[in-house]
Amino acid sequence: MLSRHFVEDHRAAMAMTSSWAEFYRRNAERYAQVAESGLQSTAFESSHPGLRGDWDLVARLTQLAPGTTGLDAGCGAGARDVRRLLDRGYDMTGIDAVKEAVCLTHELCPDLRRRIFAADLREPLPFRNESFDFALCVSVLQHIDQDVTYQATLPELVRVLRPGGVLLLAFKRGSGTASVYDHHYNEERHFLLYDEREVLHTLNGCGMRLIFGQSSDELGGLLYCTDVKGLRYCALFARKDVVADRSVVARLS
Repeated sequence: MLSRHFVEDHRAAMAMTSSWAEFYRRNAERYAQVAESGLQSTAFESSHPGLRGDWDLVARLTQLAPGTTGLDAGCGAGARDVRRLLDRGYDMTGIDAVKEAVCLTHELCPDLRRRIFAADLREPLPFRNESFDFALCVSVLQHIDQDVTYQATLPELVRVLRPGGVLLLAFKRGSGTASVYDHHYNEERHFLLYDEREVLHTLNGCGMRLIFGQSSDELGGLLYCTDVKGLRYCALFARKDVVADRSVVARLS
């Protein structure tokens, strides 16, 4: 029989995973402004001197990727990273679960109408197997219940990667939940925290391997930093096995 404490924690987590969507619906325009200005993109107390912000992770991802076709899983209103990578010659697709964020992106950037669309990472992704050379999922898992992440979200991201493809994950780390006041939005926000060991265990089971830097200058391994809200982050790059790929696809289909 489940303890009362566990039930209450589970209910609290489920409430947060449903409230985050309302936050992004209500703040779609503000989110696009904050993302574009980089107000919440700086990394503090980094475990690696080369990790100063979000773009350092994305730039490293493109160095590691075997090709130029990418997916931004949880691109947010304005699809900032999709636009930046498109400007650098990458063939990008972006998805977000919040329709208001997608509609605002289409309004702000009409040329992205065929590249940005609504899709929920808690459900099967609308892509064929092996569609992308790389995928980034940054600051998204914190809104998804852990059971869903391990059983659906991560396996689906692996499925749509080509053999040798690379996944970038960045998530708030720890146990339980965190509530902080976000002065950029003038309201309290709530996040689910993840244990990086469990994330790695799931990725390994899906045929992904952690990427380490070949030198001290290269980003790799488990990377840590603190965000502007004072919460601790973990970021990692993982590559999809080439030899084991077929069995992985069969297992997930």
